[in-house]
Amino acid sequence: MEWTLAAGLVAGLLIAVVTAPVGVSGAVFLLPVQLSVLGVPNPAVTPTNLLYNVVAGPGALWRYRHDGALRGDLARRLVLGTLPGVVLGSAVRVFVLPGPDVFRLLIAALLLPLGVWLCLRTVAPGRHQAPPAAELSAPALTGLALAVGIVGGIYGIGGGSILGPILVGRGLPVARVAPAALAATFATSLVGAAAYAVLSLVSAGDIAPDWWLGIACGIGGLIGGYLGARLQPRLPERALRLLLGTLATALGTLYAVQSLS
Repeated sequence: MEWTLAAGLVAGLLIAVVTAPVGVSGAVFLLPVQLSVLGVPNPAVTPTNLLYNVVAGPGALWRYRHDGALRGDLARRLVLGTLPGVVLGSAVRVFVLPGPDVFRLLIAALLLPLGVWLCLRTVAPGRHQAPPAAELSAPALTGLALAVGIVGGIYGIGGGSILGPILVGRGLPVARVAPAALAATFATSLVGAAAYAVLSLVSAGDIAPDWWLGIACGIGGLIGGYLGARLQPRLPERALRLLLGTLATALGTLYAVQSLS
Protein backbone atom coordinates (compact mmCIF):
# COMPACT_ATOMS: atom_id res chain seq x y z
CA MET A 1 0.00 0.00 0.00
CA GLU A 2 2.78 2.45 0.93
CA TRP A 3 4.64 1.71 -2.33
CA THR A 4 1.50 2.28 -4.38
CA LEU A 5 0.78 5.64 -2.73
CA ALA A 6 4.39 6.79 -3.15
CA ALA A 7 4.42 5.73 -6.81
CA GLY A 8 1.15 7.56 -7.39
CA LEU A 9 2.48 10.75 -5.81
CA VAL A 10 5.65 10.71 -7.93
CA ALA A 11 3.72 9.90 -11.12
CA GLY A 12 1.24 12.70 -10.47
CA LEU A 13 4.02 15.22 -9.86
CA LEU A 14 6.09 14.36 -12.94
CA ILE A 15 3.09 14.24 -15.28
CA ALA A 16 1.65 17.55 -14.04
CA VAL A 17 4.96 19.40 -14.51
CA VAL A 18 4.91 18.48 -18.20
CA THR A 19 1.19 18.86 -18.92
CA ALA A 20 0.12 21.93 -16.86
CA PRO A 21 1.85 24.46 -19.19
CA VAL A 22 -0.49 23.41 -22.04
CA GLY A 23 -3.71 23.22 -20.02
CA VAL A 24 -3.81 19.46 -19.49
CA SER A 25 -4.34 18.32 -15.92
CA GLY A 26 -2.26 15.16 -16.33
CA ALA A 27 -5.09 12.73 -15.60
CA VAL A 28 -5.19 11.82 -19.28
CA PHE A 29 -1.68 10.35 -18.90
CA LEU A 30 -2.09 9.15 -15.35
CA LEU A 31 -4.83 6.72 -16.39
CA PRO A 32 -2.55 4.16 -18.11
CA VAL A 33 -0.26 4.28 -15.06
CA GLN A 34 -3.22 3.48 -12.83
CA LEU A 35 -4.41 0.66 -15.09
CA SER A 36 -1.07 -0.98 -15.91
CA VAL A 37 1.17 -0.18 -12.92
CA LEU A 38 -1.01 0.57 -9.91
CA GLY A 39 -3.71 -1.99 -10.73
CA VAL A 40 -6.81 0.18 -10.24
CA PRO A 41 -9.85 -1.79 -11.50
CA ASN A 42 -12.42 -0.63 -14.07
CA PRO A 43 -14.51 1.46 -13.88
CA ALA A 44 -13.11 2.78 -10.55
CA VAL A 45 -10.09 4.12 -12.43
CA THR A 46 -12.24 6.88 -13.94
CA PRO A 47 -13.48 8.47 -10.67
CA THR A 48 -9.99 8.02 -9.20
CA ASN A 49 -8.70 10.11 -12.12
CA LEU A 50 -11.38 12.72 -11.44
CA LEU A 51 -10.37 12.80 -7.77
CA TYR A 52 -6.78 13.42 -8.87
CA ASN A 53 -7.97 16.44 -10.86
CA VAL A 54 -9.86 17.82 -7.87
CA VAL A 55 -6.82 17.64 -5.58
CA ALA A 56 -4.22 18.64 -8.19
CA GLY A 57 -6.13 21.42 -9.94
CA PRO A 58 -5.72 24.28 -7.42
CA GLY A 59 -1.92 24.26 -7.76
CA ALA A 60 -1.80 25.36 -11.39
CA LEU A 61 -4.99 27.43 -11.13
CA TRP A 62 -3.63 29.48 -8.22
CA ARG A 63 -0.49 30.26 -10.20
CA TYR A 64 -2.45 31.19 -13.34
CA ARG A 65 -4.80 33.39 -11.29
CA HIS A 66 -1.81 35.06 -9.65
CA ASP A 67 -0.47 35.89 -13.14
CA GLY A 68 -3.87 37.22 -14.30
CA ALA A 69 -4.26 34.45 -16.90
CA LEU A 70 -7.80 33.49 -15.82
CA ARG A 71 -9.37 36.78 -16.88
CA GLY A 72 -12.02 36.73 -19.60
CA ASP A 73 -15.11 34.60 -20.21
CA LEU A 74 -13.54 31.59 -21.95
CA ALA A 75 -13.27 29.59 -18.70
CA ARG A 76 -16.88 30.38 -17.78
CA ARG A 77 -18.19 29.19 -21.16
CA LEU A 78 -16.22 25.96 -20.99
CA VAL A 79 -17.42 25.22 -17.47
CA LEU A 80 -21.09 25.87 -18.36
CA GLY A 81 -20.88 23.32 -21.17
CA THR A 82 -18.77 20.61 -19.57
CA LEU A 83 -20.55 20.46 -16.20
CA PRO A 84 -23.78 18.80 -17.43
CA GLY A 85 -21.79 16.72 -19.90
CA VAL A 86 -19.58 15.12 -17.29
CA VAL A 87 -22.61 13.94 -15.29
CA LEU A 88 -24.08 12.26 -18.37
CA GLY A 89 -20.67 10.80 -19.25
CA SER A 90 -20.35 9.31 -15.77
CA ALA A 91 -23.63 7.45 -16.20
CA VAL A 92 -22.57 6.20 -19.66
CA ARG A 93 -19.25 4.94 -18.24
CA VAL A 94 -20.96 2.94 -15.47
CA PHE A 95 -23.95 1.49 -17.37
CA VAL A 96 -22.81 1.33 -21.02
CA LEU A 97 -18.99 1.19 -21.20
CA PRO A 98 -17.73 -0.64 -18.09
CA GLY A 99 -15.00 -2.63 -19.87
CA PRO A 100 -11.60 -1.23 -20.92
CA ASP A 101 -11.51 -2.32 -24.61
CA VAL A 102 -14.19 -0.05 -26.09
CA PHE A 103 -13.04 2.63 -23.67
CA ARG A 104 -9.47 2.64 -25.03
CA LEU A 105 -10.57 2.48 -28.66
CA LEU A 106 -12.87 5.47 -28.19
CA ILE A 107 -10.10 7.61 -26.73
CA ALA A 108 -7.64 6.54 -29.43
CA ALA A 109 -10.12 7.58 -32.12
CA LEU A 110 -10.46 11.00 -30.49
CA LEU A 111 -6.92 11.90 -29.44
CA LEU A 112 -4.81 10.43 -32.27
CA PRO A 113 -6.21 12.52 -35.15
CA LEU A 114 -6.52 15.54 -32.87
CA GLY A 115 -2.86 15.38 -31.87
CA VAL A 116 -1.63 14.82 -35.43
CA TRP A 117 -3.74 17.74 -36.66
CA LEU A 118 -2.34 20.07 -34.01
CA CYS A 119 1.26 19.08 -34.78
CA LEU A 120 0.70 19.65 -38.52
CA ARG A 121 -0.93 23.01 -37.83
CA THR A 122 2.15 24.03 -35.85
CA VAL A 123 4.86 22.73 -38.15
CA ALA A 124 3.22 23.77 -41.45
CA PRO A 125 0.51 26.33 -40.68
CA GLY A 126 0.09 27.38 -44.30
CA ARG A 127 -0.93 23.88 -45.43
CA HIS A 128 -3.19 22.98 -42.53
CA GLN A 129 -5.22 26.11 -41.89
CA ALA A 130 -8.33 25.88 -39.75
CA PRO A 131 -11.24 28.36 -39.53
CA PRO A 132 -10.45 31.31 -37.27
CA ALA A 133 -11.20 30.75 -33.62
CA ALA A 134 -13.41 33.85 -33.64
CA GLU A 135 -15.99 31.95 -35.70
CA LEU A 136 -16.81 29.85 -32.63
CA SER A 137 -19.87 31.61 -31.25
CA ALA A 138 -20.86 31.35 -27.59
CA PRO A 139 -23.57 28.70 -28.29
CA ALA A 140 -21.18 26.69 -30.48
CA LEU A 141 -18.47 26.80 -27.82
CA THR A 142 -20.94 25.71 -25.14
CA GLY A 143 -22.19 22.86 -27.37
CA LEU A 144 -18.63 21.73 -28.03
CA ALA A 145 -17.90 21.86 -24.31
CA LEU A 146 -21.01 19.77 -23.61
CA ALA A 147 -19.92 17.04 -26.04
CA VAL A 148 -16.39 17.05 -24.68
CA GLY A 149 -17.73 16.97 -21.12
CA ILE A 150 -19.56 13.72 -21.91
CA VAL A 151 -16.35 12.19 -23.24
CA GLY A 152 -14.44 13.58 -20.26
CA GLY A 153 -16.91 12.01 -17.86
CA ILE A 154 -16.43 8.65 -19.57
CA TYR A 155 -12.65 8.95 -19.58
CA GLY A 156 -12.11 10.64 -16.23
CA ILE A 157 -10.31 13.76 -17.48
CA GLY A 158 -13.00 16.38 -16.89
CA GLY A 159 -13.11 17.52 -20.54
CA GLY A 160 -10.56 20.31 -20.53
CA SER A 161 -7.81 18.05 -21.79
CA ILE A 162 -9.69 17.55 -25.05
CA LEU A 163 -10.97 21.12 -25.37
CA GLY A 164 -7.41 22.45 -25.07
CA PRO A 165 -6.05 20.80 -28.24
CA ILE A 166 -9.23 21.68 -30.18
CA LEU A 167 -9.13 25.38 -29.30
CA VAL A 168 -5.39 25.70 -29.76
CA GLY A 169 -5.72 23.92 -33.11
CA ARG A 170 -8.23 26.58 -34.17
CA GLY A 171 -5.71 29.32 -33.51
CA LEU A 172 -6.22 30.47 -29.92
CA PRO A 173 -2.93 31.03 -28.02
CA VAL A 174 -1.93 28.37 -25.51
CA ALA A 175 -1.45 31.05 -22.84
CA ARG A 176 -5.19 31.85 -23.05
CA VAL A 177 -6.51 28.33 -23.50
CA ALA A 178 -4.46 26.54 -20.83
CA PRO A 179 -5.88 28.32 -17.74
CA ALA A 180 -9.47 28.08 -19.06
CA ALA A 181 -9.10 24.38 -19.90
CA LEU A 182 -7.71 23.63 -16.45
CA ALA A 183 -10.52 25.60 -14.80
CA ALA A 184 -13.09 23.56 -16.76
CA THR A 185 -11.28 20.34 -15.86
CA PHE A 186 -11.27 21.20 -12.16
CA ALA A 187 -14.97 22.16 -12.02
CA THR A 188 -16.19 19.18 -14.02
CA SER A 189 -13.94 16.75 -12.14
CA LEU A 190 -15.44 17.92 -8.87
CA VAL A 191 -18.95 17.24 -10.17
CA GLY A 192 -17.91 14.01 -11.90
CA ALA A 193 -16.27 12.54 -8.80
CA ALA A 194 -19.41 13.31 -6.81
CA ALA A 195 -21.56 11.69 -9.52
CA TYR A 196 -19.51 8.48 -9.38
CA ALA A 197 -19.72 8.45 -5.59
CA VAL A 198 -23.52 8.60 -5.83
CA LEU A 199 -23.63 5.96 -8.59
CA SER A 200 -21.53 3.63 -6.42
CA LEU A 201 -24.37 3.60 -3.88
CA VAL A 202 -26.91 2.25 -6.40
CA SER A 203 -24.67 0.06 -8.60
CA ALA A 204 -22.59 -3.06 -8.07
CA GLY A 205 -18.88 -3.34 -8.83
CA ASP A 206 -15.79 -1.15 -8.40
CA ILE A 207 -17.36 2.22 -9.11
CA ALA A 208 -16.27 4.40 -6.16
CA PRO A 209 -12.84 6.05 -6.50
CA ASP A 210 -9.74 4.69 -4.79
CA TRP A 211 -9.72 7.58 -2.32
CA TRP A 212 -6.22 7.21 -0.87
CA LEU A 213 -4.54 6.68 -4.23
CA GLY A 214 -6.46 9.53 -5.86
CA ILE A 215 -5.44 11.89 -3.06
CA ALA A 216 -1.80 10.76 -3.20
CA CYS A 217 -1.63 11.26 -6.97
CA GLY A 218 -3.41 14.58 -6.53
CA ILE A 219 -0.88 15.89 -4.00
CA GLY A 220 1.87 15.15 -6.49
CA GLY A 221 -0.17 16.87 -9.21
CA LEU A 222 -0.78 19.86 -6.93
CA ILE A 223 2.96 20.46 -6.63
CA GLY A 224 3.75 19.61 -10.25
CA GLY A 225 0.88 21.72 -11.60
CA TYR A 226 2.10 24.81 -9.76
CA LEU A 227 5.63 24.29 -11.08
CA GLY A 228 4.36 23.69 -14.64
CA ALA A 229 2.15 26.80 -14.60
CA ARG A 230 5.07 28.86 -13.36
CA LEU A 231 7.21 27.46 -16.18
CA GLN A 232 4.70 28.26 -18.97
CA PRO A 233 5.52 31.98 -19.53
CA ARG A 234 9.14 31.01 -20.16
CA LEU A 235 8.25 28.64 -23.03
CA PRO A 236 7.63 29.85 -26.62
CA GLU A 237 4.16 29.40 -28.12
CA ARG A 238 5.40 27.08 -30.87
CA ALA A 239 7.01 24.74 -28.33
CA LEU A 240 3.82 24.67 -26.27
CA ARG A 241 1.70 23.79 -29.31
CA LEU A 242 4.06 21.00 -30.34
CA LEU A 243 4.11 19.66 -26.79
CA LEU A 244 0.30 19.58 -26.64
CA GLY A 245 0.00 17.89 -30.03
CA THR A 246 2.73 15.36 -29.22
CA LEU A 247 1.12 14.43 -25.91
CA ALA A 248 -2.26 13.86 -27.54
CA THR A 249 -0.74 11.85 -30.41
CA ALA A 250 1.35 9.68 -28.09
CA LEU A 251 -1.59 8.79 -25.87
CA GLY A 252 -3.88 8.12 -28.83
CA THR A 253 -1.28 5.82 -30.38
CA LEU A 254 -0.77 3.95 -27.09
CA TYR A 255 -4.46 3.22 -26.71
CA ALA A 256 -4.85 2.27 -30.37
CA VAL A 257 -2.09 -0.33 -30.03
CA GLN A 258 -3.56 -1.66 -26.77
CA SER A 259 -7.04 -1.90 -28.25
CA LEU A 260 -5.98 -3.69 -31.43
CA SER A 261 -3.42 -6.07 -29.89
